[in-house]
Amino acid sequence: MTDPQQALIYGMIAASVADMNMKDIELARISEMVAHLPIFDGFDPATLPEIADACVTLLQREDGLDEMFDRIREALPERLRETAYALACDVVAADGNASQEELRLLEMMRHQVGIDRLSAAAIERGAAARYAHL
Repeated sequence: MTDPQQALIYGMIAASVADMNMKDIELARISEMVAHLPIFDGFDPATLPEIADACVTLLQREDGLDEMFDRIREALPERLRETAYALACDVVAADGNASQEELRLLEMMRHQVGIDRLSAAAIERGAAARYAHL
């Protein structure tokens, strides 16, 4: 059984590995979010590598992506599904370049966890604004 904090991390890790290139800046952003966001209060950051490895192992399975989305839906109440999507968007935006694979993962996540198009657009625009470069 995946707990809510693990489910949020699974979404972030999936966003990072979507293009088969887990970048240092994405990992740093995940670590920062886990260390500082209120949603992760009480979470032991020392378990982050273990959860990340479990997610990558899951995603390597034939139906791993579908199972990951199932786990996210089961672990998160509806009110926190937008949070999962927002965190995944922040990971994709962290390096300033969203690949087609990353955008496709976000689209799949939006559909699988039930984020409506207008909410998704607002979340995506917010992530783009937060991670804009001069």
